[in-house]
Amino acid sequence: MQAAYRCACHGIDIHAHVVPAEFPRYLGASAPRDWPSMQPAHACHRHVMIDGKVYRTVSDLCWDTDKRLADMDGQNVAVQAISPMPELLSYWMAPTDALPLLQYLNDTIAGMADASAGRLVGLGAVPLQDVDMAIRELERLMAMPGFAGVEIGSNINGAPVGAPQFDAFFAACEALGAAVFVHAIRPAGKERLVGPAQLVQALAFPSDIGLAAASAITSNLIVRYPNLRIAFSHGGGTLASLLPRLEQASRVFAPLRESLEAAPREQARSLWYDSLVFDPATLRHLVETFGDTRVMLGTDYPFAFREHDPVSRVAALALEPDAAERLIYRNAQQFLGIRNGA
Repeated sequence: MQAAYRCACHGIDIHAHVVPAEFPRYLGASAPRDWPSMQPAHACHRHVMIDGKVYRTVSDLCWDTDKRLADMDGQNVAVQAISPMPELLSYWMAPTDALPLLQYLNDTIAGMADASAGRLVGLGAVPLQDVDMAIRELERLMAMPGFAGVEIGSNINGAPVGAPQFDAFFAACEALGAAVFVHAIRPAGKERLVGPAQLVQALAFPSDIGLAAASAITSNLIVRYPNLRIAFSHGGGTLASLLPRLEQASRVFAPLRESLEAAPREQARSLWYDSLVFDPATLRHLVETFGDTRVMLGTDYPFAFREHDPVSRVAALALEPDAAERLIYRNAQQFLGIRNGA
């Protein structure tokens, strides 16, 4: 993608979401149970309805481009990479049902990007439950202005991103220069949480992302596709803590050592990560573990459970100026394939 941006602010946020103001009507004979719809809520909010229940109540910040751009100015953010609310990825639908919904989402993202004068960059959605269909939609959206790549789930109906059935998709992403942003979705282990449903986001999302990133390492994904740009949300989840165990295991267990084509830490430092960890010590640990060329701003805008001041979060680390610039915007420029037109 060769879009340029001009803004006095300079951060690039790679983790921000979109929900459309309305969902399309299902055109088949009988709508899938999980086909989403909208209902009025209060003021500028609407309920996202899935399977007859309120999945989430969202505000117009999810679809109002002007309000989003004003918030970005207040956060010192020049560019947002916008991707669908992860539940909308719809891997659990039949692929022929999911495709028109995902195409509608991608067209919505394209419209927001077009209205933003280059400040919104699209990460679209594809039906990865059918890899061939996913590649065709990837080709379609990468031919559209405003897209840098795709968002995918940390698992696809239980299959991790490193599973071999997705190799053709990642080969297509590499060939097309599409950035891949991995977000937690329907995580493993959520049945072991004790407390309200919001604990899934707080505790289970990082676990699933950590396992997804580990699967990319143990499958040698980045060794086999060295030009693939793939990033993991929520700071890579638990990966930074799992990595020393994986390295030690590769020294102790011969089958694991023989299966790895490069050391776990070396592979981990070829992946990308957002900064969404809510804690300066943890963020510093990510930079020390993965390197200051691989961590980028991420906020989870516009949801309530988000980072409100991402640039200040990095500034608080008191990194060398070049390193701080890399985290704030230069790494994201490289990941998204955009250039600074300022």
